[in-house]
Parts: sequence; structure tokens; C-alpha cells
Amino acid sequence: MLNMAAAALVALSALVPTDTAEEPAPVLEVVTVNGSGCRAGDADVQTNGRTFTIGYHEFLARAGGGSSPLDMRKNCQVNLRVNVPDGWTYALAWTSYSGYTHLQEGATALHRVNTYLQGMSQTEYVNHPFTGPFSDDWETHYRPDVSQIQWSPCGSPRNININAEVRVNLGSADPDRLNFAIVESSRGAVRVKRC
Repeated sequence: MLNMAAAALVALSALVPTDTAEEPAPVLEVVTVNGSGCRAGDADVQTNGRTFTIGYHEFLARAGGGSSPLDMRKNCQVNLRVNVPDGWTYALAWTSYSGYTHLQEGATALHRVNTYLQGMSQTEYVNHPFTGPFSDDWETHYRPDVSQIQWSPCGSPRNININAEVRVNLGSADPDRLNFAIVESSRGAVRVKRC
């Protein structure tokens, strides 16, 4: 009976694709987190294999309530280095952002994300608009489809840049009342494939 079970396990193991079993675990490093919404060194960064998580302390855009015009737009760029063995390449698989937005009637906000490989052209912007009145938590997602994935050129590694911004436009809202959009955290993962 034991021999039949062992034979069944051996037969099942032959069905496992060899590429999956041999796929290397990339070493992901967050090189920089910097911008008008995230001063260098002021973000909490964690990596785990092919994933990353970033917590922001001051990624906040605001308008009205005594805000400066400079407060209406804030950005934060994340620069990722990915190390894989020769013969493999990598790309951003997905990223997501979470935050909170509070808008009076007449005000609007925008969360925008774009990604690109260092030294290469940027992808299209992914926009997530908010219209007042609105006061709630939110989460936005960016997952490129197959035609949009930017693979690092084989043999010529490039860092991955993720540029995010938030904007708040007062519009017709009461200028004495504060409107804001906060980005609290972002997460993401990279993927690998053979060259």
C-alpha cells in the first residue's frame, strides 16, 4: 500500500512545471523614497522577498483653511533595485496605495501613479479622482496588463521608479474650510521571468 502511495506522489511531482520550481527569489531593495510628500529618510520601509511596504508620515495635499498654494500638490517617488541571477529579468507586477480624503462640496482631489524603468520612457498615468463631498478611506490599485509590463532589458539591469502624487483643488468649495488627501501607505511586488 505504501509503495502505491509513493508511486502516486512521484507521478504527481512530475506534473509540477520545472520553470516554477527553478524560479529564483529576487532580492528587492528600496533604494530611495523621496519627494515633496516624503522627505528622504522619513518613510517606514519593509521588504520581504519580492514585495515591499512603505508607510508615509507626511504625504498630504490640502487646499483651503489657510493652506499655502504649495500644499495643493505633493509627490513621492520610490526607486526599487531588483537583483536576479544572470538569464533572468524582472518587472513591477503591481502596486497599491491607501489613504484618506476629506473634501467639501465643490472640491476635487486626484491620486495619480505612473511607473517606469530608469532611463526608459514613462508609462501612462493611472488616475483615481475624488469629488466632494467625500470623506472616507480609499485604496487604489495599479496592475499593468501584459502589453504594459516593462521588463528590464536582459543583461542591463534598470531600477524601477514608481511616482505617485496627490492633488487637491478647492474649486467652488468654501476657502475657509480645509480639504485634504492623505497617502498613508503603499505596497507592491515584482515578478521575474527567463530572458
